[in-house]
Amino acid sequence: MTQDFTLDHRSKSYPQTATPCLGADLGAKGWNLLADDLAYPLAVIRTSALAHNLAWMQDFAARKGVALAPHGKTTMSPELFRQQLAAGAWGLTFATIYQLSVGVEAGARRAIIANQVVCDADLDGLDVLLTQHADLRVWFLVDSLAQLALIEDWAARRHSRRRFDTLLEIGVPGQRTGCRTLEEAVTLAQAIAGSSAAQLGGIECYEGGVARCESEHDAREVTALVRRVTEAARQCDAQGLFADASIMLTAGGSAVFDLVVPLLRTQGLSKPVEGVLRSGCYITHDHGNYARFLKNVEQREGLDTSLRPALEVWAMVQSVPEPGLALLTCGRRDVSYDLEMPIPVRLARRGERQAGDAPSGWTVSALNDQHAYLRFDPAGPVPAVGDRVALGISHPCTTFDKWRWLPLVADDWSVSGAIHTRF
Repeated sequence: MTQDFTLDHRSKSYPQTATPCLGADLGAKGWNLLADDLAYPLAVIRTSALAHNLAWMQDFAARKGVALAPHGKTTMSPELFRQQLAAGAWGLTFATIYQLSVGVEAGARRAIIANQVVCDADLDGLDVLLTQHADLRVWFLVDSLAQLALIEDWAARRHSRRRFDTLLEIGVPGQRTGCRTLEEAVTLAQAIAGSSAAQLGGIECYEGGVARCESEHDAREVTALVRRVTEAARQCDAQGLFADASIMLTAGGSAVFDLVVPLLRTQGLSKPVEGVLRSGCYITHDHGNYARFLKNVEQREGLDTSLRPALEVWAMVQSVPEPGLALLTCGRRDVSYDLEMPIPVRLARRGERQAGDAPSGWTVSALNDQHAYLRFDPAGPVPAVGDRVALGISHPCTTFDKWRWLPLVADDWSVSGAIHTRF
């Protein structure tokens, strides 16, 4: 559960001339990001912001009286999983059985697969994990009679007596998975309750798809979804369809997680409710998409501040071929771009060991595989070859998946350790 990993010349941006070392021993090398001890580009995690975010989100869940099962797909990092669990997370969330296996290795013993499990290989894999770990409990989503039939067919062919823990998923028309109508949901819940291969532990939804970063719209649409899920829970409860002593109600992406708290604290059912929040991106937050959403959360919650961006990708200016354009040593292989272009946030001039804010007006207009196009006003501050630029990201998930390891850095940019990923 505490296995370390080795860094060497085969690790992206690890110096070719450096001796191999364990991730836990990286801090002993005395490296500093701004001393150019490591190669660029380099994705880094700022430890002060990371610690703040771990504590902030756990405190938010505790104040709201809900459990936290962070979505592990964001980082797929065993070290960060362990930090989340140590901070008080109830469990972890995943999207696939493979991801679950990484989380179990890291010590998770309660997990939600926020996805449908349908193929034999995945049902086999889940069965093996549950057999190997008697203290492991895993719930996955079911949203159709067709899926339930596949599970029951698997059980018959495997001569299995296992009843998988499942959650009924309520979906949104035109969007992702999930039952579209109350009648469909209750009919499926009845079938699960009567199945010899599955049992119903609760109800799940995902609200992120209806959010537009417009507070009035988001509150209206999420509230409508919450009401649909609550009504389904009440009808299923009235028919005695839930198998456990408590009823799990779970929701929560990373954008409007505050708006689903009323669902997770539903009252008036015949059994206690276990409300589970599944936000994942909070651990490193970002400088773009989620930063904008969190401003609305702060306003709704009456907060001055909340999460802090902890993940940055550093690159070096490699060319300034014409006025107003510089090329950075960073591209689509290194940084997220699915929601928006990276955002220049810091500048360290060549040879300097301090970083200041990037000049306002500096933008990244495009990415190639290995290049970022930095645009700037030639009449203002001008980048020079050899300068270092930190790029803020929008959507942590699609930056983490481009790196097999990331150094941890202190506020003075000294390297204190590392984490690795298992995508």
